[in-house]
Amino acid sequence: MMRIVRSSGTLMIVASAAGFGAMAVFGKLAYDEGVTVGTLLSARFVIAAALFWLIVVASGTATRDLRALTPRVLGVALALGAAGYAIQAGAYFAALERIDASLLTLVLYTFPAMVAIAAVALGRERLDGRRVAALALAAGGLALVVATAGTGALEPLGVGLALAAAVTYSTYILVSDAIVGELPPALLSALVATGAALTVVPATALLGDLHPGAVTAAGWGWLACLALISTVAAVMLFFCGLRRVGPTTASIVSTVEPVITVALAVVIFGEALGPWQAAGGALVLSAVFVLHLPQRALAPLRARRAAEAQA
Repeated sequence: MMRIVRSSGTLMIVASAAGFGAMAVFGKLAYDEGVTVGTLLSARFVIAAALFWLIVVASGTATRDLRALTPRVLGVALALGAAGYAIQAGAYFAALERIDASLLTLVLYTFPAMVAIAAVALGRERLDGRRVAALALAAGGLALVVATAGTGALEPLGVGLALAAAVTYSTYILVSDAIVGELPPALLSALVATGAALTVVPATALLGDLHPGAVTAAGWGWLACLALISTVAAVMLFFCGLRRVGPTTASIVSTVEPVITVALAVVIFGEALGPWQAAGGALVLSAVFVLHLPQRALAPLRARRAAEAQA
């Protein structure tokens, strides 16, 4: 039963990564239709928050779930959006304006290692051989995927923003893991999106970067896709998967996201997928497989290691 739960959790994280993987594509298409970073972030979180609350109400347990909320959980959930997701998304899309998507992905996806190290340091998880191997496979495959995609100049501010996004997202995952089992995923997602919207909308308005009137009809379509696919579906699936597999496994499995981004770029923008990128994608996918090898499949390897240690 535990294997089934973990497998379903992995599938949820992969589906979430697919939604997040489409985010850069939707963002680039929206930028071409008069969308600014501030408009994109504001529209994304306002639309997503409204959709999340509709899901919560439709569940039929909204009143009960809201009454069961403790002030601590409520505050943490709102802060995840206001001081976590909003900052991470803002840094990500600001970096996307300054550096190539491939370089941004390379810097951002240092977060699985950050999460794994932090989870061990905090005593939440044990970094066993399987996770170390999966992390190494994912990191190596990711490096192949993005390094061979071509990168632009190392613009310091863009790289700094990408690194800030990675650190913020690592913190977001670890804090989410601490409360993800205390309330339904739909309600947690609604609170996170609401917290992000309450921060982003006034901040972008004060900065003079909120221009919804300049967005074309096609631009609003891409913003709707960004909110529905890359936020509502992706966030809910991530929280559902996180409570089943834990932060380290969730962060490692999430490394399929850039592979999906590259694949979408091939299909939508006609970019060529080289042999090294294909090999890198295979390594990332193999990391997911390694994480879920049956215990009996690892028994011969463990026995051999034990014999070598005794020798």
